Amino acid sequence: MEEIMSKHMASSAQGSGSGSSETITLNRDTPIQHSAKDAASLGAEALAASNYPLAISQYTKAIATHPQAVDYYIKRSTAYTRTSPSNQASALADAEVAVVLAHNRGKRESIAQAQLRRGIALFGLQRYADAGKCFEWVKKMSPKEKSLLIWEAKAQGKLSSLENGDSKGEATVKEIPDADTEKAGADAKKAETARASSEKAAAPKTSTPTANTETLASPPSKIRHEWYQSSDYVTIDLLAKGVPKDRATVDIQPSSLSISFPLPTGADYDFSLEPLFAPIDPSGSTHKIMSTKVEFVLKKATPGQKWHSLENPHGLPTTSDSTTPIPAAILNPKAAQDTPPAYPTSSRSGPKNWDKLAADLTKKPAAKPDKNANNGGDKDDEEDTYMDDDDEGGDPANAFFKKIFKDADPDTKRAMMKSYQESNGTALSTNWSEVGKGKVETSPPEGMVARKWGE
Repeated sequence: MEEIMSKHMASSAQGSGSGSSETITLNRDTPIQHSAKDAASLGAEALAASNYPLAISQYTKAIATHPQAVDYYIKRSTAYTRTSPSNQASALADAEVAVVLAHNRGKRESIAQAQLRRGIALFGLQRYADAGKCFEWVKKMSPKEKSLLIWEAKAQGKLSSLENGDSKGEATVKEIPDADTEKAGADAKKAETARASSEKAAAPKTSTPTANTETLASPPSKIRHEWYQSSDYVTIDLLAKGVPKDRATVDIQPSSLSISFPLPTGADYDFSLEPLFAPIDPSGSTHKIMSTKVEFVLKKATPGQKWHSLENPHGLPTTSDSTTPIPAAILNPKAAQDTPPAYPTSSRSGPKNWDKLAADLTKKPAAKPDKNANNGGDKDDEEDTYMDDDDEGGDPANAFFKKIFKDADPDTKRAMMKSYQESNGTALSTNWSEVGKGKVETSPPEGMVARKWGE
């Protein structure tokens, strides 16, 4: 299979005429011709696989052959931004060349993408006003750009925190920058020539295994993170091996999280989440650096609030007003038991505290002096009979509702029976004109859930 592929690619290279090409080797016996288009394809694959150094190298090869290709500069700018540590200056230079080339060709989509990469690079260089200006030009060219809203919010957040007179808040960029496109292409050719020469001169390096049992540090392309949550905490695992505890810098704020630590290459790895989906309590949040990961346990400022992501896509932390928290009765059932339930009612004057009303009406009044002690025995007996209706084992509330039912008219009785039975004992209404319209639904007290028998 390799032999057939090699013959096919070799014949394609021979048919390319005098076009610019580069010889690479798939295996040690089969040299083939590798065009600029192939380099761009390899660069796109490397960029998708988060192998940013390789993406930069491949796009540099492609630019050396086609120095007027707008997309190559945009993609290489993206790789410069995402590599660790990021090279924002080179990312800005590529983005500005792409803006000029895109304007020369008059392609709105390419102009918008180039300006977006330009704004992101300026944001990384802490030129927040200039970045915001670029995002305005993106919005003019491509208002439906998906990531534009996030970057606009980030720029506005940074600008709002600056002091008056800060140079970071002054916009100085022009819509079409003064970028030298010819120099950019020449620089790419020089860089590719130097790279090829250094590869030929470099001797193969071998490493000698040692008895060191320390965990090897993860390369930047292998570092990733996972997260999960409970009602009170959000846990984030940064899966990075060999993070030095004494040289790592962690910053936990109410709306942001960041960590920075050195890599074996000498560069720094930065991981940040800003703004977080919702505010947290830094004093109740912790972090722990282990041999295979860094664990962050963030305490939610609003217990019971559900996070849909780690970062807020709108650029501002979600407050407790925008997300309905879990009812306190569910989070603290014991406290809910101490609070009397609020019964549903059809009364226009609002809900009544039936427990208090029943207790007041069935409470035995204080004894009063009887002026006719000899002749008033029958009256006292009648009062005692009324007040002691619950002596047979019921509670005062039952006695009260029995008295209401006993003295009620037929419509009121029908309303009470129908509402009580159909609502499974959760509602009691005396208004037949309302109850008679349809079935009375089950309405459990706040913080409780109605369940069928056996659930």
